Amino acid sequence: MTYRNVLVLAYYFPPMGLSGVQRITKFVKYLPEFGWKPHVVTTGPVAYYAHDESLLEDIEGRDVAVYRTAGKDPNSLLARKGTIRMPREIIRKTLSRISNTLFIPDNKKGWAKQAMTIAREIIARENIDVIFVSGPPFSAMIAGAQLAEEFGIPLVVDYRDLWYGNQFTFYPTPWHAHQNKEKEFDVLKHASRVTVTNRRMKEVMITNYPHLAFDDVIIVPHGYDSDDFSASSRSSESFTLTYTGTFYDFVTPRFFFRAVAKFMKEHPTAPLELHFAGILRDEYVKIARRLGIADRIVHHGYLPHRESTSLLQSSTALWMMVGNVRNADTVSSGKLYEYFGSRKPLLVSVGEGALRKDAERYGASWITQPDDVDAIAQSIAEIYAHWRKGTLPTPNEDVVQGFHRRTITDSLARVLAMATRVS
Repeated sequence: MTYRNVLVLAYYFPPMGLSGVQRITKFVKYLPEFGWKPHVVTTGPVAYYAHDESLLEDIEGRDVAVYRTAGKDPNSLLARKGTIRMPREIIRKTLSRISNTLFIPDNKKGWAKQAMTIAREIIARENIDVIFVSGPPFSAMIAGAQLAEEFGIPLVVDYRDLWYGNQFTFYPTPWHAHQNKEKEFDVLKHASRVTVTNRRMKEVMITNYPHLAFDDVIIVPHGYDSDDFSASSRSSESFTLTYTGTFYDFVTPRFFFRAVAKFMKEHPTAPLELHFAGILRDEYVKIARRLGIADRIVHHGYLPHRESTSLLQSSTALWMMVGNVRNADTVSSGKLYEYFGSRKPLLVSVGEGALRKDAERYGASWITQPDDVDAIAQSIAEIYAHWRKGTLPTPNEDVVQGFHRRTITDSLARVLAMATRVS
């Protein structure tokens, strides 16, 4: 096969773990099937909350070139620690605010400079057709825009979350907000196409930056990969509710735990197990202990991705939440779409927005507000009743199929092709 070449700038890439890694990894996995060879510039060994060597299997034996930086950015200096412990939420939030104050747009600026050095070498050696950058971190987008201008190569920028107005970003002064918006505007002036994960994010982008035409911004959603799921999985004999991932900021198990306590008071003999794969910090276990439900928790720690998806398939139902936060309607958590691949019933605790709409389309969903303890408890009771009777619902298969990573990467490949034609 004759390939076109795409330069990919991606700080978050295997062997790092957690959800921010998977979108770009799956794009890189499937792009060769659509005529694109990815040349990925990513980081070398860094300290991070989770590592997953198994994710590298996605690109083994595929036409993918990976180049790693070896400079002294702050996270690489901590690399000898490997996987680091996520601090208490108040400490994590404080450190994040300090970072937002000192670094614009983020603390990956040092890495982005190193990545540009390697990228220039690749561009000099390979016939690069287009540059693709997924953010956050948004420092990588700035690097991509500089490379696009320097070499006259079209640029496609991919938003997993908003940059200006990001739901988790702290702006200590109006100057910080203005600087972020100005830097984003400069990047978007260089971009041939912009991809986002949902329609609401597209609307916000076009409103914030009126120079963007409707067709400049294309929706390329999150998804799941059927290769990660086993066709022969067995369900647990217990009534199991499972959550995979981590908790931070407005993503918290507090209300869910209170709902579980209410459910157990009303159904004391229910064989309920709460499974968590990922990072469940001690502060949340203490909450569960105070509520008298700690003995229901099975904490697996961080699991390799295939083991995590196997846990999803063995569960009765899956729970997720996104709290009420600024621009929450733009949030498009990859967790929901990974859950789609399990085809299990879902308990989705979110506000209005893209996640709620897609959960409704999925069909086999109980949907509540994120902090409505009574509604969450009632939903658990209804799922339990269906489980006992063997009448748990199944999802809309057409909707599920539409979120397959291969299908989504086909859409991205078309965007990359469009960018080369308009450059």
